[in-house]
Amino acid sequence: MFIQAPTLASQQSIRHAFFTRESGVSEGIYASLNGGVGSSDDPGKVQENRRRMAEALGVTPDALISVYQVHSPDAVIVEGPWRGERPKADAMVTSVPGLALGITTADCGPVLFADAQARVIGAAHAGWRGAVTGVLESTIAAMERLGAKRQSIVAVLGPTISQTAYEVGPDFIERFSKEAHGQERFLKEAERPGHAMFDLPGFIGARLWAAGVGAFTDLGLCTYSDEERFFSYRRTTHRQEPDYGRLISAIALTP
Repeated sequence: MFIQAPTLASQQSIRHAFFTRESGVSEGIYASLNGGVGSSDDPGKVQENRRRMAEALGVTPDALISVYQVHSPDAVIVEGPWRGERPKADAMVTSVPGLALGITTADCGPVLFADAQARVIGAAHAGWRGAVTGVLESTIAAMERLGAKRQSIVAVLGPTISQTAYEVGPDFIERFSKEAHGQERFLKEAERPGHAMFDLPGFIGARLWAAGVGAFTDLGLCTYSDEERFFSYRRTTHRQEPDYGRLISAIALTP
C-alpha cells in the first residue's frame, strides 16, 4: 500500500508514506488507490481511498490535507483542516501534530521534508516548472519560519518519472536552458533530433543540496515504468486514455 524512506522512518516523531496505487477501491483506469480529488473518478471511492490513507498515517480523514496544485513556487503554512476551498499552492509546512500533509502526483516529484528536532515538516509537489521557479526553496524557507534549521532538514524524493522516460522537445529545452541557466547537464540528447531526456529527479536533488538541506534521498522509483505500483500522466497520454489516477505522498507529526 505504501513505501517508506529509512531516513524518515527512523524518526520517532514522524509518520510518512509514499502511497502506491494498490489496496484501494477505485476501478478501471483508476485502480485502485486513487487519491486525486481532481480526477473524474467516483468521488465516494476517492474519499474511501483517502480515508484508508489517513488511517495508515494515524490521522483523522479530515486531517489529510491537500492543496490545489498549480505548478507554482508557493508554499503555505497549515494550522488545521481547510475551511472552504483549498488554497492554490504546491507545498505545505506545519508544526501541528496530527495533520498529514498530502501531495498529489502522477510523474512529478513528491518531496517530503522533516526537521524532527524542531518538529516541523513539509511536503512539496515538484514538477519541472515548480522546481525551476523555487518551490523546494520556498518549502524550506516556510519551515524555517516555524523554527526549522535547514541543515537539520531531511528531504526525500518519492516516485517520480525517470530520465529514461522523460523526453522533452525544443520548446522545453529552450525554456529550461533560459530559466535554469547552467543546469543543462540534466538534459541528455535523445534519439529524436532536437529532443532531450530530462533528469527531473537529478535536478530536484541538485536544488535541494544547493539549498543546504542536511540530507537528501532519492528513492529511485519511476512512475512511468512501474505500472503495477504507480500512476503516470505521461503513460496515460501515450495510451490516449481519458484520465489517470493520482498518487499521494504524505507526512505527519505524531502527537
